[in-house]
Amino acid sequence: MVDIFGWFWTSAVFVIAFGSLIGVISIYNSLVRLRQNVNQGRADIDAQLRQRHDLIPNLVEAVKGYAGHEKSTLENVIKARSTAAKGEPDSGSEQGLKIALDNLLALGEDYPDLRASENFQELQSELADIEDKLAAARRALNAAAAQFNSAREAFPAVLFASLLGFKEADFNTLDPSERGVVDQAPKVAFS
Repeated sequence: MVDIFGWFWTSAVFVIAFGSLIGVISIYNSLVRLRQNVNQGRADIDAQLRQRHDLIPNLVEAVKGYAGHEKSTLENVIKARSTAAKGEPDSGSEQGLKIALDNLLALGEDYPDLRASENFQELQSELADIEDKLAAARRALNAAAAQFNSAREAFPAVLFASLLGFKEADFNTLDPSERGVVDQAPKVAFS
């Protein structure tokens, strides 16, 4: 009779230990998959930023042909692109590049021939498409980060996540230099 109880307790401990191990492995694999989604989101943002950086020289060349005497605007765009290409996406350099690009695109208003240029229109369209994709990639990253953080903080994963090396994922937020621009009400003028 004593041997049956010993065998039962040994079996019960083994089953509990094995079940716990399977649970931890499942939690680990789930967190790895969610962390990869966050990493994919960051890579998607980097790819869109790279595309935008690659488009800028073509845009500058198109403008140069029509508004060559706008040298300071063209130089500012080149300088901002160079700074953004070297910096971190959240360092404010991307916002500086966006402002310089907006100034470059505004030249189309001052130069009707430039605005009518098929090449300029195509480049503007490509840039708008990239900006849309960049915004979508940022939303996807934030969704992936929220899903990862929720899974990481849920029970029972919260017991193991830190021990297994899973840190909270950062969201893609506005740089402080961008907040002032975004928080302002747009000015609408009817001519």
